[in-house]
Amino acid sequence: MSKQEVLPGLHTVSAVLKLQPERVQTVWIEQHKNNTRTDECLTHARRLGISVQTIQRAKLDLLCEGTQHQGIAASCSATHLLEEQDILNLVNNSPPPLVLILDEISDPHNLGACLRTADAAGVDAVILPQRHSAPLTPTVHKIASGASLTIKIHRTANLARCIDRIKKAGIWVYGAEGQAEHLIYQANLTVASAVVMGAEGQGLRRLTREKCDQLCALPMLGQVESLNVSVATGLFLYEAVRQRQH
Repeated sequence: MSKQEVLPGLHTVSAVLKLQPERVQTVWIEQHKNNTRTDECLTHARRLGISVQTIQRAKLDLLCEGTQHQGIAASCSATHLLEEQDILNLVNNSPPPLVLILDEISDPHNLGACLRTADAAGVDAVILPQRHSAPLTPTVHKIASGASLTIKIHRTANLARCIDRIKKAGIWVYGAEGQAEHLIYQANLTVASAVVMGAEGQGLRRLTREKCDQLCALPMLGQVESLNVSVATGLFLYEAVRQRQH
């Protein structure tokens, strides 16, 4: 992974200045982009001793890889990723951990939306495969709206082996499968749990599906056959939230 990351957008820049200011090297502001919210953000950066530089729109577009940046972005050190052992250690947490596993989510908008939902639902960690999964691009950071800063992420070279290890540690693994016999509402998500969501279009890979302790579906009462993965992720995770609050 690159040693530097670009975090675009006012909300994301504000979040990193508040939560992880030590990561920020430079805040870029588009020429002639002045308003109350950006001025407050820039004032905060200067108070922290962070360099603020004016930049042309075209160059900022290039740095942000075409992401909608609202005229502001930050150059930061790379996101710290968890080791697999950190995930295994979560089993000792109280309350029991909730883990999200995303099986080859390649669309950065979907990945960012899943991270944002995971943060909102109190997920303890997100596991991503190293291959065929969207990297943490400026688009992911922008869509995550600050959640990519707070959610703990582990990238694994072998997802099937990683699932085996978290199961052995005591985490029950539920896979999302549209044709599953059981609905997610029948799953016991009050215990140490991992929810596994499949890629756009193809769903869970065969080996990933076979590694799950139980496959669960959402009731589909209309004419569409499936939901966007970020929407389905929210429904699965908030069922866990509902069960744990009761």
